[in-house]
Amino acid sequence: MSSTLAKIAEIEAEMARTQKNKATAHHLGLLKARLAKLRRELITPKGGGGGGPGEGFDVAKTGDARIGFVGFPSVGKSTLLSNLAGVYSEVAAYEFTTLTTVPGVIRYKGAKIQLLDLPGIIEGAKDGKGRGRQVIAVARTCNLILIVLDVLKPLGHKKIIENELEGFGIRLNSKPPNIGFKKKDKGGINLTATCPQSELDAETVKSILAEYKIHNADVTLRSDATADDLIDVVEGNRVYIPCIYVLNKIDQISIEELDIIYKVLHCVPISAHHRWNFDDLLEKIWDYLKLVRIYTKPKGQLPDYTSPVVLPYSRTTVEDFCMKIHKNLIKEFKYALVWGLSVKHNPQKVGKDHTLEDEDVIQIVKK
Repeated sequence: MSSTLAKIAEIEAEMARTQKNKATAHHLGLLKARLAKLRRELITPKGGGGGGPGEGFDVAKTGDARIGFVGFPSVGKSTLLSNLAGVYSEVAAYEFTTLTTVPGVIRYKGAKIQLLDLPGIIEGAKDGKGRGRQVIAVARTCNLILIVLDVLKPLGHKKIIENELEGFGIRLNSKPPNIGFKKKDKGGINLTATCPQSELDAETVKSILAEYKIHNADVTLRSDATADDLIDVVEGNRVYIPCIYVLNKIDQISIEELDIIYKVLHCVPISAHHRWNFDDLLEKIWDYLKLVRIYTKPKGQLPDYTSPVVLPYSRTTVEDFCMKIHKNLIKEFKYALVWGLSVKHNPQKVGKDHTLEDEDVIQIVKK
């Protein structure tokens, strides 16, 4: 382990010493690729005779979405969690130590949202120290990450946390890079760019791929991409998660400062202790989660608006809806009647491939 860490430190030092310009771009690209490979070794260690059962940091995924809270000790994560879960929750707070998380669940707009405290990510977890690694595994399954910062010293913390998460292959508030990448058996590296590239040229691309022992591939750059983007695509184990920065302890700053904070992207100022601005935070969480609520309507009755079926926005067909309720339902499925934004007529008869929108009402007709 330590040797890998030493190698990482060495490469990072060399990157820091190297000037950035066209002549060195190639070399820096290589170093970045090496760094990414070493980091991956830390997250998923090589073999080793399966070291017993891991200490359980697996949290059963309940509810419709899962939010991870990250932050330094004493920025008020626990207060925020217990107050959020306390005000909006239907479950009592469990006795949880901040080592294994037993999370709160809040109900918001009919959706059950699981809140997880992700402890100890900060203290060198991406270097495989402490319990970092299990925590990361959980962090990668979240639908949204809240980074809790102290209003008085936000920027230093923010940088460190972002670096840690980036190191585990979690990309915050970004879309997957628009790069086509396909391995082949022969034919060398084939590079096509559909727009001018400021950083990557054929040689840099070749050397980055060579670092991964890939010598035959088609690479299509559909946007102005960086070496990091290319590495992300080649590694292929990146997750893209939206993120909100929660600035806590706003009771300690002036109104003018608060005004400035309000203009920062992806930021919500709150006070966990006084429960200020929670509604703003929840509204923003809802925006970022992009959940779709579907109401069910039994035949001859009014729709049930109290407990919607909640789907993630990427999977909102009628078939997904059926699978969410019960996997046998799709076998008996004949057609569905849908009222709402996704149809032209109310009700409209649809098949299982129809895409639903938020707050549609559906009635399933079985064979």
